[in-house]
Amino acid sequence: MNFTNISQLGTEHFEWLNKLDFYKDDLIVLDKRLAEVASKNSGASARAGIEHFQNQFIIQKNNIDELKHRINENAHRVSVEAKEHGGHVSAESVARYKSTEDQIHAFEKVMNALRQEFQGYLAKWM
Repeated sequence: MNFTNISQLGTEHFEWLNKLDFYKDDLIVLDKRLAEVASKNSGASARAGIEHFQNQFIIQKNNIDELKHRINENAHRVSVEAKEHGGHVSAESVARYKSTEDQIHAFEKVMNALRQEFQGYLAKWM
């Protein structure tokens, strides 16, 4: 099995967890703004948007929870592996780490697009 020094993985998982906490807090704020729209608009067109964004916010909260779980699981595996192999981890662990990094970047793109879409909705209905 091929091994890599753990120092090459860095400590991005701490940064990722902090980012995800930020986005979770951001979703709470967005949800409150959506509640404001719902309290002021009862038309069918507004309701369709409200339901759309409620669903999207729930989906993204679930995505955050899944990503956090994956990050913590990977960090634990890397820690155990590094202890067992003198500070080195397998290529498989490096690949999982890279995959998680890609997922974080993809999630951020989705969140930024959702936030932008929501801002357009707010401009129309507030």
